[in-house]
Amino acid sequence: MSFASEQGQGPANEDRVCAGSDWALVIDGATAPPAVDSGCRHGVSWLVDRLCGGLVAELSAERPAPLADCLAAAIESARRAHGGTCDLDNPDSPSATVAVARPEPGGPASGAPTGERRVEYLVLADCTVLLAERSGEVAAATDDRVEHLPGGRPYSAGLVRAHRNTEGGFWVAGAVPEAAYRAVTGVSRTAGAGFALMTDGCARLADHYGHPWRRIWRFLEAEGPDSLVAWVRAEEERRGVAHGKRHDDATVVAGAFGAPAAEPV
Repeated sequence: MSFASEQGQGPANEDRVCAGSDWALVIDGATAPPAVDSGCRHGVSWLVDRLCGGLVAELSAERPAPLADCLAAAIESARRAHGGTCDLDNPDSPSATVAVARPEPGGPASGAPTGERRVEYLVLADCTVLLAERSGEVAAATDDRVEHLPGGRPYSAGLVRAHRNTEGGFWVAGAVPEAAYRAVTGVSRTAGAGFALMTDGCARLADHYGHPWRRIWRFLEAEGPDSLVAWVRAEEERRGVAHGKRHDDATVVAGAFGAPAAEPV
């Protein structure tokens, strides 16, 4: 596996990326709008650090739980870390988007070469999971509910506040563990699929600039994550952005999971 993460505009990189031998994740902290009272004395970077630590602990467990349970436990752990000093019922409290991938639990897929398994994924809000199947097909999975709020963009702060972590709105990782069970989940169609997880700062190659996901995957595979981020920055300079930051934090991790290790004799 390989990854890259580059800070955009703002005082800190609010993205996180982490990977183990059989899991990978990215988290994208939602930058707080200026002059908004979040009800929380902690910043977005504080939250994403705790979500990342909680998810790593859950995914590294000897018998990992379902992905939604792992994320819910990480959110609950972060919620407890606030220590009762913050108004976590405030809809503007710090939040983040998440994508996770790991081999599908259980044995190898039927007919899979060398015992490989399919890739299982979870994505909450506007991170993206890219799957490169053995067949050559490249597919992207994301949770685009934030793009379908009433009235269309540009959204007001009040509209976003009213629809965050609500039925008929969109869901993010923050102070509501239930949000984990509203994530988009799935598995690759074939065993041994390559994958990439990226924050929306990288996904704008497709979302803003219209590059096909198949081309993005081939570039990533050939040139690597650092070059993909450089491509994003070049497009931002050349073409600007329709909405949002000119240069967002941009993070991507890419790789593939091998066959499970043999049990010791």
